[in-house]
Amino acid sequence: MRRLPVYLVLDTSGSMSGEPIEAVKNGVQLLVSTLRQDPYALETACLSVITFDSTARQVIPLSELASFQTPNLVATGITAFGAALALLAERIEAEVAKTTADAKGDWKPLVFIMTDGSPTDDWRRGFDKLKQVRTGMVIACAAGQSAETAILKQITEIVVALDTADASTIKAFFKWVSASVSTGSQKVDQGRKEVTGLDDLPPPPPEVNLVL
Repeated sequence: MRRLPVYLVLDTSGSMSGEPIEAVKNGVQLLVSTLRQDPYALETACLSVITFDSTARQVIPLSELASFQTPNLVATGITAFGAALALLAERIEAEVAKTTADAKGDWKPLVFIMTDGSPTDDWRRGFDKLKQVRTGMVIACAAGQSAETAILKQITEIVVALDTADASTIKAFFKWVSASVSTGSQKVDQGRKEVTGLDDLPPPPPEVNLVL
C-alpha cells in the first residue's frame, strides 16, 4: 500500500504559550479523530509531528493513524525555524519510501507548517536542505499578527494567515487541514492524481485567509 505521508511542523516557542499551544494540541487531536473516521485516510494517510522552539525535534515519527498518540506540546524558548526545515528534510528522506524498479514508493508528502513569529536562526540553510527532497504540497500558516508571512512566501506559494492565534481560529485551521488530508487520501486511493495546488483542496473557512 502506497502511503500518503503528512508532516505537521508546529511552532512551540514561548510566544505560543497559553491559549495558542492548547489550541494546537486540541487541533492535532481533532485532526486525528476526524481522519480516523475517514476510510480513505485511515487506509493511506500517515502522520508525523515536528516541533520547533530553541531546537527542532520530531516528537512523533511517521505513524499510521490507528497507532498515533497525540503529543504533549509545551511552549518555551525561541524560534529555530531553519532547524525545523532541515529536520523535516532529513525525516522525509529517511521515512518516505522511494519508487524503485520493483515497487512504487509512497505518495509525495503533504506538509503543513504553523508559526506565530519570525525565525531566530538561519532559515535559508534549512530551506536549502528541504529543496533537495521530494515533497508534495507545502502549506504554511501564519498564526496571528506577528508571524512573518514574507519568509513563508519564499518557502511555499500557499500561505494562509489567521488574524489571531486563539482557540477558534486555530481549530478552524486544523479542521481545514483534516478536510485537505481527507481529499488527498481519497484522490490517491482512487488512483487519481496527487493534490498539487489549492484548487485540489476544499475552500478554506472564513477564519483562514489566503496570503496573496
